[in-house]
Order: sequence, then structure tokens, then C-alpha cells
Amino acid sequence: MNKHHKSLRSNFTQAIETTSQPKPPQSKQIAAALTLASCGLFAASGQATELAKNPDSWKVDAALMYYGEQDRVQAIEAIGSAQKAFGDDSVLDLKLVVDSLTGPSASGAVAQSGSQTFTRPSGNGQYQVSAGETPLDDTFHDTRVQANVGWTEVLNPLWKLNVGANISKEFDYMSMGVNAGIERGFNKDNTTVFMGTAYSVDTVDPVGGRPVDFSSMAVRDKFATEEAYRTAFNATRQGGSDDKQTADLMLGVTQVLNARWLLQANYGLSSVNGYLTDPYKVLSVVNSDGQTQDILYESRPDSRLKHSVYLMTKGALDSGVVDFSYRYNTDDWDLTSHTLESHYRYYFSGNFYGQLHLRYYQQTAVNFYQPFLLADTTLPEFASADYRIGDMTAYTLGVKFGHRLSGGHEMSYRLEYYQQDPKNNGTAIPGELQNYDLFPTQKAIVAQFSYSF
Repeated sequence: MNKHHKSLRSNFTQAIETTSQPKPPQSKQIAAALTLASCGLFAASGQATELAKNPDSWKVDAALMYYGEQDRVQAIEAIGSAQKAFGDDSVLDLKLVVDSLTGPSASGAVAQSGSQTFTRPSGNGQYQVSAGETPLDDTFHDTRVQANVGWTEVLNPLWKLNVGANISKEFDYMSMGVNAGIERGFNKDNTTVFMGTAYSVDTVDPVGGRPVDFSSMAVRDKFATEEAYRTAFNATRQGGSDDKQTADLMLGVTQVLNARWLLQANYGLSSVNGYLTDPYKVLSVVNSDGQTQDILYESRPDSRLKHSVYLMTKGALDSGVVDFSYRYNTDDWDLTSHTLESHYRYYFSGNFYGQLHLRYYQQTAVNFYQPFLLADTTLPEFASADYRIGDMTAYTLGVKFGHRLSGGHEMSYRLEYYQQDPKNNGTAIPGELQNYDLFPTQKAIVAQFSYSF
């Protein structure tokens, strides 16, 4: 999965993410379900207590999700997980994810009054964009297979350890990682502190090779012979695969406030080093009239340090569960974001519930984001026109219903609306570019069906 594909998957994940599903009232049940709810890779199974009651059985969950942007990317994801307790102290957690993404995706170039021709990433062939339309790369498609394994061990009444590993593979991207976390209970288990760490190595092997930063796109129509074009195209490449390394640290605390409410707080630190440029993204170079003079491949820094703070409170109501959360992210690329999110689950009966999901997201652009470059200015050190790292707001509105069936099975289905609203970061728009929407709204529908055995 290339960097751009990973960004799209991030949108997909944010749009479909959900909370755990504790049974109603009982603060102890809520605490068990939420101890590691927002710890990402560090989170172990929230079903350990339930599994321990049936040590000889497996708990199996399956889900099918769909994410579809209007006239753009479509994604289908199948998820299967299996968990088994070994006695009262150990839980094995297995997970397999298969997803497929396809459909046109914004390349980073701007619309023009005339048609434009772009070279495909492989260098074999080209595609045209009609006058006035946002350039979309219609070659975007990918299939990913990811496997995760986790082990949770209760060391003693106060300490719990979890470890895990994961591998993800697709056509042009591979990721391998390990993670570990430890938690300790205090104050009769009303207070739990957590520390987790993870490390991953990702290898990107772009179709056609990695572009040279800020090199000009070679278009076949501009060359007299195939040999001349191929020579020019090869000059824009700097070899095949490259990699990046990510190290994460997370510290967290969960506090039971009273019989019905608990509070969770996390701090995360993430350091990423290596190849962070999106090999499939480009920028338009325009003159003072807004007319494109050249198309350049983007360039990003080779390191990134990110900080995050997460606060969440969850409460058991007389006939339901509600949570409110806030997440703050910042990094040394100067991107900052704020996320407000809430879920309200109402139990119509002991076997049927409905859930409302609201999420609001606001983001400021990285310091090298530019929707285009000007022909009469010196090239910056780094630049990207990827609107996903520009100014934007986004929101999600969704509903979910679940049924508890006989034999301990559960079925749920969800429908959500997701919208991204990219913004201009204050860049002056020259000439004919004022006639086009350079920051179009992106709308998507998310649908999910899941079944627990």
C-alpha cells in the first residue's frame, strides 16, 4: 500500500471505527471493555473476562464493511477475528483483514481550461483529464491482506501483559510490526495505568519506481520517439523500493469515577523515519494566469515526530451507554488536529439496541502543503498538494443496530455518512484557477454488517 493508499485507508478507518460493546449498566463491565479501548496496536482483546468463563470455546467475529466516496474511491473490507481463553490468565487473539480499494483518486494537479494528459505511474500509457475537471488518477486499485496475532497474560492480580505481531502485504507495500504493553491495577482495580510500545518496518515498492523529488513528469506525446520518451521517464526515477520505520510509545490511565462512570486518558508519541513521500502524488506549476507550465512529483521530509492526547469518559445509563471523547494531535510538520466524538447506545430490550454516532474533525495544514507551485518562484525544500494533509474539516453521522441472538450470538449493522471539507490554507489563487473548485468536498457512505459466533 503506497503512502497515498495508506492515507485513503486512514479515511476509511476513521469513517468506520466503533467502540467496544459492553453489556448494559455495571461499571465493572464498562471498565473491562474500555481499559485499552483507545490504545490502537497496543490494545488486547476486550473479551478476556467473557472468554475465561468458557475456556474451551472460541469467540469468533466476522464483519463486512463498505466505504464509497462519491464518484471516487470505493473500498470493501472483510474482517475475521478469533479469541480463545486458556484458563483464567491467558487469551489468544487472532485477526485477519482483507480489503480492496479501487476508483479514481485526486493526483494533486489542478484543473485547467483545456484537457490535460498525464503519464501513468508505471510509465506505460497515459490518461487524459477533460477541461475544467479535477485531475483524477484512474489507475488507483489495491488489495491488502493483513494478519495480527496477540497474547494477553495475567501475571498476577495486579499486572497484565500483552504482546503481538502483525504483517500486511499488498502489491506495492509491505508492513511488519511488533507491539507490547503492560498494565497495572491500583485502588482495588478502580485505577489502571498502561504503557505500550510498538515498532514497525514498512517497505514501499512503487509501480514504475520511486520518482525523483520535483522531477518533471515525462509525457509520451511530447517526445518524437519511444526511446526518447523512455530515456526521459527513466531520468525521473531513483530506483525501486525504500522503507520507513515507525516507533510508538503510549501511556494511559483509566479511572473508575463511580458506579456508572469512568475516565480514560492517553498520551502517544510516534517517531517515523524513512521514505515518507507519496510516489504517486504530483503538483502543478502554474504561471500568473493560472495556466499549468509543468507537472512535478512531490517531495516530503524523511522524518516525522507526532504527539497525541486522548481523553474519554463513558457512562452506564439506566437503559444504555454513552461516551464522549476528545483527541488532539500535533507533529513537527505543523499539522494539528482536533477530534470530538460521541456514541450513544440505547437498549430497547435486553436483546436489541440502537446506537447513534457523531464525530467532528478539524485539521490545519502541514507547513509544506501547497495546492500548486508558481513558475516564477524558487522551488521549496518540500511541497505536496495532497489535500489530506491540508486544512480541512470532516464529520461523521451514523446509526447502528444490534441484536443478541440465541446461543450467545450477536448480529449488528451500521450505516454512516462521512464528509470531508478541504479548505484553502490562505494561498492566493491566480488567473483562471479562480474558475474552478480547487478544494472540492468529498462525501462517502459507510455500511457494515457483523456477526459474532
